[in-house]
Amino acid sequence: MTLAPDSVRTMFDRIAPVYDVMNHVMTAGLDVRWRRLAAESVVRRGDRVLDAACGTGDLAVADLKAGAGRVTGLDFSEKMLERARRKAPLDWVQGDMLALPFADATFDAATVGFGVRNVDDLALALRELRRVLRPGGRLAILEITQPRGPLRPFYALWFDRIVPLLGKALPGGDAYTYLPASVKRFPTAERLADMLREAGFGDARVRLLAGSIVALHTGTAQ
Repeated sequence: MTLAPDSVRTMFDRIAPVYDVMNHVMTAGLDVRWRRLAAESVVRRGDRVLDAACGTGDLAVADLKAGAGRVTGLDFSEKMLERARRKAPLDWVQGDMLALPFADATFDAATVGFGVRNVDDLALALRELRRVLRPGGRLAILEITQPRGPLRPFYALWFDRIVPLLGKALPGGDAYTYLPASVKRFPTAERLADMLREAGFGDARVRLLAGSIVALHTGTAQ
């Protein structure tokens, strides 16, 4: 199932009220630790940081706690941003990751948490992230990936069956039927690392978390 950009925006507007709850339920609360690891992997004290596809703002807040001097959170869902604004007085911007409304080399670091999977053109999104980072700037991407090995059956049961059912139990959460399809069509962790290199990031690395169900990618703008 592939959704048009307007449909994705509408979907995230609809699930905004249950987004935080579903994140914590789906990950047994581990998403908090993953966001902290992502922020700490690239943010240096005083950095200007972009959190793209920021959703309700949890990773942007983690960037601030990691020592960022100024954090800008960008998302194309206004309903998500309404909730983000309640969490911290950061720079919250409505915009599209495929056409970031910032000048070249604006930021020292950028983070994306569970957001690149939803863009219509992943290669373009990565090039845009590279464009707005200064040379030597750092990028961290957290994303769900498809594990290999003993966890694969559990993963299939959890994401294909249980998560959609949990979503249907919450108002607006029926959109979580989209999650399994979006993960299945997303590149492997190894391929995403290659795409980072193709977009102009050096030292592209992958750290697998939660038994390889989640991948933390990092790279440095060349």
